[in-house]
Amino acid sequence: MAKHVKRELSEAALAMIAERFKVLAEPMRLKILHAVWDDERTVGEIIGAVGGLQANVSKHLGVLQQAGLVARRKDGLRVFYRIADPTVFDLCEVVCESLHDRLSQQIDEIQPRGAARRRA
Repeated sequence: MAKHVKRELSEAALAMIAERFKVLAEPMRLKILHAVWDDERTVGEIIGAVGGLQANVSKHLGVLQQAGLVARRKDGLRVFYRIADPTVFDLCEVVCESLHDRLSQQIDEIQPRGAARRRA
């Protein structure tokens, strides 16, 4: 595992980091980010992809835009959203890998020795 550099953080920096995690702590926002992962989408397309209600999706898009994670573009009556900060996916990948490792370890701990071999 790569060694990370410990940084000195001010109270303001810690508050900003906590706010970023708070924005990402809502499952619907993660669904929205996933919906616009690789391409710009209209609000209607996002609603269809995440299965939410228009008002709720719009509220979450506003939070994501305010946090700088998505950007919007208006074209006539349609509004398009896209990823503005692709580093958010690096964070998601780290979390997913960590959860996978943790769950794998838990499975190994509760599974009797040799059970994996018997199933094969």
